[in-house]
Amino acid sequence: MQDLTEGSIPRHIVRLSVPIAVGMVFQTLYFLVDLYFVGQLGDTAIAGLSAAGNLQFLIMAITQVLGVGTMALIAQASGRKDRADANLIFNQSLGLAALGAVLTLALGYGLARPYMGTLGADEAIVDAGVLYLHWFLPGLALQFALISMGSALRGTGVVNPTIVVQIATVVLNAILSPIMIAGWLTGRPFGLLGAGLSTSISVAVAVVLMTAYFVRLERFVAFDRSQVRPRAAPWRRILAVGLPPGGEFALLFVYMATVLWVIRGFGPEAQAGFGVGTRIMQALFLPAMAIAFATAPVAGQNMGAGRADRVRATYRTAVGTLSGIMLGLTLFCQWQPAWLISGFSDEPPVIAVGAEFLRIISFNFLATGVVFTNSSMFQAMGNTMPALVASALRIVLFAVPAVLLTTVTGFELRHLWYLSAVTVALQAAFSCWLLMREYDHRLGDLRPPEAAPTKESVGDP
Repeated sequence: MQDLTEGSIPRHIVRLSVPIAVGMVFQTLYFLVDLYFVGQLGDTAIAGLSAAGNLQFLIMAITQVLGVGTMALIAQASGRKDRADANLIFNQSLGLAALGAVLTLALGYGLARPYMGTLGADEAIVDAGVLYLHWFLPGLALQFALISMGSALRGTGVVNPTIVVQIATVVLNAILSPIMIAGWLTGRPFGLLGAGLSTSISVAVAVVLMTAYFVRLERFVAFDRSQVRPRAAPWRRILAVGLPPGGEFALLFVYMATVLWVIRGFGPEAQAGFGVGTRIMQALFLPAMAIAFATAPVAGQNMGAGRADRVRATYRTAVGTLSGIMLGLTLFCQWQPAWLISGFSDEPPVIAVGAEFLRIISFNFLATGVVFTNSSMFQAMGNTMPALVASALRIVLFAVPAVLLTTVTGFELRHLWYLSAVTVALQAAFSCWLLMREYDHRLGDLRPPEAAPTKESVGDP
């Protein structure tokens, strides 16, 4: 365990965020490698991959419930130096992970075609998406175990083992993708089937490596079969913290599904351009997301230790750093967005859609950085509901006008991107207001555990 309750806060954030960023870079390469080789198969394959890949946001929503709940509670237990509680939360999260994996496989295989049928612009895209999903679903199911173990380590202030595993499996995926998608070496290309299978194999290897680390090296939290059996109280604690962030990601799934549904009338090129632009945007966000991910355990341990001053200082450091990064990314996307898209498609209509998307959507990057930071602070303080409320407001403000725009004569894709940028700015402002309220509620009387008043000192019998 790394003690984050003493020492330089900026140094703690940098120490955690740098390896997290490296891991995220490799994790994004995971998707970009697939996207590059699938891009050689044509617009239909890209659109199918993009529509099917949107399901990952739903799985991320569910794994967020597990991951945030596990990380936040273990971070606070680490701040209190309460190893017993940290172990209980970790093992209970493994039980939840197993349940999530089973449900993902059962519902995924059962509903793959109906799901694709609602988003695909034509039958060829639907078939392509279903083929990819059938081989991608095992990898999605195994994500639950990875999230449980990785979040437990992050809560204790340890991130390097998770990053090493991510890098190793991304390298494996980079090796497998051209072989399975394009048929390198074998002469037998499997296309989208190969894209899904290479990812599933890589995630399976990651689970094996993380399990080996916990068995051989991890000591603060460890596997304990006697604590894996479901218990109502720990599950309630994990879900109470984790459900709202899961709801946030579910709303992101709703956002993506709404966009794909709204733009399907513009054809495969529009869906492909949006899909490529979204993947690139996610890659650009990696430095900011790494800082946000590092902020939560730093602030969380200090919450557990009763250090209100350090909780506030963590936020100031994170939001200032994130704002600078996001401003730089905005200027970059204003400069050469088409250059970014052309690396993954040589189709002019796809490049045009993707470039316009990046140029306009980059206006919300600064606001997005504020949203990332605020969400991490809500996690650290153990009340994630305000972040969900702010996200829900944004989705309502976006989805209703977006659907109405489809009935307006002269509706263009750029109108949708401007609407998205404006609603994120409103979300950021509302989130900041909610965070200040949470500060007043949770930090005003926060004290170190040893300084907390006892029953005797306040006259209780």
